[in-house]
Amino acid sequence: MVVLAALAVWALGADYALAQAAFVSTWAIAGLGVILVVGQCGQVSLGQGALLGLGAYAQALLVLRGVPAPLSLAVAVALGAVGGWLASLPARRLGGLYFAMSTLAFAQVVEEGLVRWESLTGGAAGLAVPPLVLGGWVANTSLAQALVGGVALVMAWLACRRWVASRLGRAWRAVREDEVAAAAAGIDVAHAKTLAFVLGGGLSGLAGALYAHWIGFVSPEQFGLTLSFELLMLAFIGGARHLAGALWGALVVVALPQAVSLAVERLPPGLAGAAGIETALFGGVLVVLVLLRPGGLAGSR
Repeated sequence: MVVLAALAVWALGADYALAQAAFVSTWAIAGLGVILVVGQCGQVSLGQGALLGLGAYAQALLVLRGVPAPLSLAVAVALGAVGGWLASLPARRLGGLYFAMSTLAFAQVVEEGLVRWESLTGGAAGLAVPPLVLGGWVANTSLAQALVGGVALVMAWLACRRWVASRLGRAWRAVREDEVAAAAAGIDVAHAKTLAFVLGGGLSGLAGALYAHWIGFVSPEQFGLTLSFELLMLAFIGGARHLAGALWGALVVVALPQAVSLAVERLPPGLAGAAGIETALFGGVLVVLVLLRPGGLAGSR
C-alpha cells in the first residue's frame, strides 16, 4: 500500500493523488456494503448503486437547505439503510437470479424516481453540492477530503469487522453456504438477509453522501445500473469474502483507469490514438487479474 501511494504521488502529483485517495476510501466504504450482502450473506444484488444515489441525494438536498452535515450524514445513512430494507423484501420469497432481478427492478425504480421528481431532485439536470462543512471546518481541499474519507473508512471498517466476527456474521456465512441447513440449525434466514441489506445499505448511503461532496454534483445517471455493476466488479476483483477486498477493489476501480491513461500516453502516437485502446487495456488487465487471482486480490478463498 505504501509503495502504491508513493507511486501515485510520483506519477500524479500530491494534490491529485490525495483527491484520488478520497475517492478510493469512498468506494471502499461502498464496497464494504457490497461485501456484507454478496460476500458474507451470499445474495446477489444489482441495486447497490441506487442505495448510493439515495444517500447522495439525501445529503445534497439537506445540505442545500442548511441542515448541518453531521445530521444530514446520519439521515443519508438511515435512508440508505431503509432502501436496503426495501430491496431485501423480495428475498423472503425469491432467491438466486430471481432475487437479483428484483434488486435490478428496485434500482430502476429509484433512478426513474430521481429523474421524474424534478421539483425536488432537479431531474436529469441534477443538483450542485457544496463542500462538506463540519463544525465550521470546510473540507474543500484534496487533503481535507482524503482525511475525512480515511476516517470514515476506518470507522466503517471497524464496524464491519465487529459484525462479521459476531453471531450475526456466522449466521450470514451459514446462509451463504446453505439456506436450508441454516434454517434447520435455527437461524432466521430472512432476518439475517434483511440485516445484511440494511447494514450494507447504510454503508452505501454514507459512501453516496461523501461522493456527492467530493464530486460537487449529483444527477440520476451517476447512480444507474452501470454503477451497480462497477460495485459488484469492485467486490469480486478485490475479494468478495474478505473485508480487505473492498479496499483492493476500490484501488483497482479508481486507480487502474488512471494507470491505463498514463500508459497509453507513453505508447507510440499511432497506437495511442487508436479508438478504444484504453478500454481494451483496462479490460485486458481485469482479465489477467481474474485469471491470476480468481478468489480476488485479498485472498484465494
